[in-house]
This record gives sequence, C-alpha cells and structure tokens, in this order.
Amino acid sequence: MLFPSPLLRGRLVQRYKRFLADVVLDTGETVTATCPNTGSMKGLTEPGSIVWLSTSDSVTRKYKHTWEMIENDVGAGPTLVGINTGHPNKILTEAIEAGKIAPLKGYSSLKREQKYGKNSRIDILLQDEAKGTCYVEIKNVHLMRKAGLAEFPDSVTERGAKHLGELADMVREGKRAVMVFLVQRGDAKRVSLARDIDKAYGAAFDEAVAAGVEAIAVRCQLSETEIKVDGLVKIAEKVMGR
Repeated sequence: MLFPSPLLRGRLVQRYKRFLADVVLDTGETVTATCPNTGSMKGLTEPGSIVWLSTSDSVTRKYKHTWEMIENDVGAGPTLVGINTGHPNKILTEAIEAGKIAPLKGYSSLKREQKYGKNSRIDILLQDEAKGTCYVEIKNVHLMRKAGLAEFPDSVTERGAKHLGELADMVREGKRAVMVFLVQRGDAKRVSLARDIDKAYGAAFDEAVAAGVEAIAVRCQLSETEIKVDGLVKIAEKVMGR
C-alpha cells in the first residue's frame, strides 16, 4: 500500500481525547492530527517519540494530518509501527491479489466489506467455484511488550469476540473462515494473544479455533512511502490450544 505522498516526520507531544494527537513537525510547526485507532495503543504514546503523519487536501476535514506510524523500540532496535487501523484491509487485499498469502491463494473472486452474520460485515470475502467460500476477518496488531512477540488485543474488544463467534458460525454452515492477525511492525517474530488484557477474547478465540476457524499472522514492512506484507509469522502454539 503506497501512501499518496511521503509522510511527514515529527515528535509526539500527546495523544488525547482518544482520536487526537499533537505533534511538533521537524519544521518546527505544531499540528493536531487525527488518531485513527480506537485501542489503548499501549506502549505507543510516549511523548517525544518520533511519529509520521500523512496529509490530506480535503477541504471538508477539520484536521488535515493523520497519524500513521510511530518509531518504537522493544529491545531489538527502533522499528516503525503502523497505528492506523483503517489500512489492514487494503494491505491484505493487495497481498492476496498478488498471491503473497499462500493460505489464501486460488480464489477467483475477492470482495471487501460484505454483510454477513448478525448485522456485521466481513473484511474480505473470497469465493471460487472449486474452493468454495472463505470469510476473512482482519485484526491490526501493534502491541509488543517483549522483543519479537507481537500481541493482540491491546485493550478489551467485545466486538472482536463477537466477530470470532460469527466466523465459527460460518464454519458450522460449511464455509471456510480465517482470522488474520496483520502485524504492522517489522520486528515481530511471533504473535500471541494478550490474554491478561482481555480474557473474554482469549476464550472466544479458543472456541472459534475448536469450531474450525483458522488463524494466520502476517507481518508487514513499513517505510515513509509504503506499507507492504513481508510474509507469514508463527502464532505461538499455546494460542492455538496445542
């Protein structure tokens, strides 16, 4: 996924009111940017951190800047971390269409944001006459508390647990369902569940896997010009109930 123009570099002053962040750009200008992330962003809001913003020319927007990435170090050196939860759908779609996600290859049709379940929308719906139908739910992952280990979620997510239940329902109806953890940081070597943060999500995940829902983790490479899929990473065995 290419950004329309190179991102602007600055330093974070503060994140506040959940969806706003003040940033001092390298030019010295202080701007208020939209923060497109509903989670806690645990470990990613330290004042003084290097951040990267995109810019919009839309005249209808109150804030023309959007917070896209932050530089973070969890013991293995600084790495860029994507915090914009609006990007994973596009990032994964491009990777699937390019044939870069082996477990999701071979489908002739890809649709995004399709209605399903109980008043929900699936992120990606894959269909093929021979392979059948596959429901793909995507979760953005950026939490890291231990070097190399990315975790989800970073806050309680009742909506996420609901989605797992609906994926399990699709499997019971004879369809394929895949939970994709898309890791927007290049230093991840494994992915696990943050069960201490949301026990209910962990329980819902266990039930979904037992019902036949598949889970894969995809790592991204990030720069000030683009975010692209780097490849699959291992999901910790204990997460999968093994």
